[in-house]
Amino acid sequence: MIFDHSAAPLNAVRDRAFDDFKRLGFPSRKVEKYKYTDMQRLFEADYGLNLNRLDIPVDPHQVFCCNVPNLSTSLYFVVNDMFYTKVQPKGRLPEGVVVDSLSAYASKNPGFIGKYYAKIAKTGEDAITALNTMLAQDGLLVYVPQGVKAEKAVQVINILRSDVDLMANRRVLIVLEDGAEAKLLFCDHTADDRRFLTTQVIEAYVGEGARLDLYCMEETHAKNVRVSNLFIDQQANSSVTHNIITLHNGVTRNRTDLVFSGEGAECYLCGCVIADKQQHVDNNTLIYHKAGHCDSRELYKYVLDGEATGAFAGLVLVGKGADKTTSQETNRNLCATKTAHMYTQPMLEIYAEDVKCSHGSTVGQLNDAAMFYMQQRGIPQKEAKLLLQFAFVNEVIDSIKLHPLRDRLHYLVEKRFRGELDRCEGCRGGMPVVLD
Repeated sequence: MIFDHSAAPLNAVRDRAFDDFKRLGFPSRKVEKYKYTDMQRLFEADYGLNLNRLDIPVDPHQVFCCNVPNLSTSLYFVVNDMFYTKVQPKGRLPEGVVVDSLSAYASKNPGFIGKYYAKIAKTGEDAITALNTMLAQDGLLVYVPQGVKAEKAVQVINILRSDVDLMANRRVLIVLEDGAEAKLLFCDHTADDRRFLTTQVIEAYVGEGARLDLYCMEETHAKNVRVSNLFIDQQANSSVTHNIITLHNGVTRNRTDLVFSGEGAECYLCGCVIADKQQHVDNNTLIYHKAGHCDSRELYKYVLDGEATGAFAGLVLVGKGADKTTSQETNRNLCATKTAHMYTQPMLEIYAEDVKCSHGSTVGQLNDAAMFYMQQRGIPQKEAKLLLQFAFVNEVIDSIKLHPLRDRLHYLVEKRFRGELDRCEGCRGGMPVVLD
């Protein structure tokens, strides 16, 4: 059934992925990369799978009608794990640029997809990647040919929609050839009050001199489980900016593995987490300096309230011969209550000479002196707390280069800290960011 409703390049690696998953099994906390999240418990629930690719009725424009002024994007939708084809995309793409269903494009161009698919997302090394590769039938393809600069941002809204509890296995393939440039914005939203579990694997190939700006935002609900693995391969003199924002969720586990395969490349990984109640957010990153003369910067900030749990584990690995490497890894965390928990583990592993690398983390509470100072000047305690939290995460939000998105996130983050439900008139789910 899975084979019948997918394409040959995706099917070609399915049996191997199944064998790898049988060998590995669901990772336990004894697996170093998963020690902060109980993956076995997350998959215990009885979820449905849409293996027959039944049509799930949804009008994405009716479900999500909010917008952000002053920024026009090429807008696409993915419903659960299927590329949505019933509405025409808004915004024209430069000649040669492809944003399409991964399965549909693979059926027409199997050689191209086979060249890239499941090559850097290795099923033999990670059980969740193997599970996704075993079950994924469709997803998203973004292809930018050599030398093409897509000035307009491509926005993809991932909508979770179902009348029953559902597991979706989404696949994303991003290919930027030499000298290409693209800005991508992925937004995750839920349209129904059901339990959802999403596994997502993103493979991003960034060619020589290419530039990729990738923004990912999650604003779902407390019944949602999101497990996302991002794999990036950078060639010489390329540049990647990846910014991931978790505004509202249930349980989230994000993994980012980035490899510098050519000299002179740079990356900036950035993350912002706002969590309360019993929410759980785990970010795990690996930056592998395989080539020399590369620069990596990493900044993740968490604000945890209630009984929320956060985790950050980041490894910067400087391989033998990767001389002249520069790297800075920072994780800063704010626990607004005594019942919030944060686990942090920044790591450096260096096998090269002549490098400049640093790493560090902090976990603290609101500054009592600052709170007292603000209250002495007539600012209520609740408002003072909000202002301090907002100032704490501003550094991450201000790093976003899409100015209307940055302004919109300032607004949404303030609403989030105020404990509002982030609903607006006409929206069935949370308040989405639609840059149209």
